[in-house]
Amino acid sequence: MTDDGGTSGAPVGRRVVLAMLGLGVAGVAAGPYLQRGVEAVTSKDPTGLAGLLPGGGGFRYYSVVSSVTPRTAADYTLTVDGLVDRPASYRLPELQALPQRRIVRDVQCVTGWRVPATPFEGVRLADLLDAAGVRPGATAVRFSCFDGAYSESLTLDQARRDDVLVALRMQDAPVSHEHGGPVRLYVAPMYFYKSAKWLSGITVTSAVEPGYWEHLGYDVDAWVGKSNGRDDAPTV
Repeated sequence: MTDDGGTSGAPVGRRVVLAMLGLGVAGVAAGPYLQRGVEAVTSKDPTGLAGLLPGGGGFRYYSVVSSVTPRTAADYTLTVDGLVDRPASYRLPELQALPQRRIVRDVQCVTGWRVPATPFEGVRLADLLDAAGVRPGATAVRFSCFDGAYSESLTLDQARRDDVLVALRMQDAPVSHEHGGPVRLYVAPMYFYKSAKWLSGITVTSAVEPGYWEHLGYDVDAWVGKSNGRDDAPTV
């Protein structure tokens, strides 16, 4: 996700991630002993292997870099810029003071795992775009992240959906660092790789710019049940 001051490791490609997935079964037998260290390990695990350990509320933890420096209310900033009339920067308390929306949906990963009925709360992305004043000619939104590597994009119509949030809470608690906090994107009707972790920038653009995983073969439009051939139950 793109860094604006934090420290990050080298990006890790899709081939490495997929190669490591086959080793996940070995973690199951040792699960009770390894669970206590899951969150500590996963922030340093570029392969996602640690995410295959049991527990974690059903979630697997992924990062495309070797480490991500945490940010707090004292040093977190979200910028909104690009093809807008009123570029803006938001600190965490300012985002918390805006009207919040709560969504409860299944989280579906393109690799096959699912976490049912997961609540997310945050600011509608459409509200931030309206506040910034999107200019004529804009057709897309690009998201950058403070891990220094990840990015994502949506069309402007997708970004304005009522179920796309700049999320501040997840599972009825502040979004943890391991889950991409303090602020992450949440795109409810799409596979979870579109919900960029460690969100730091929202840039309105004239065209969709493929994100990190799209450059490595994933679908740009990642509707659950309609892309990548991974799921037969559309939830759009």
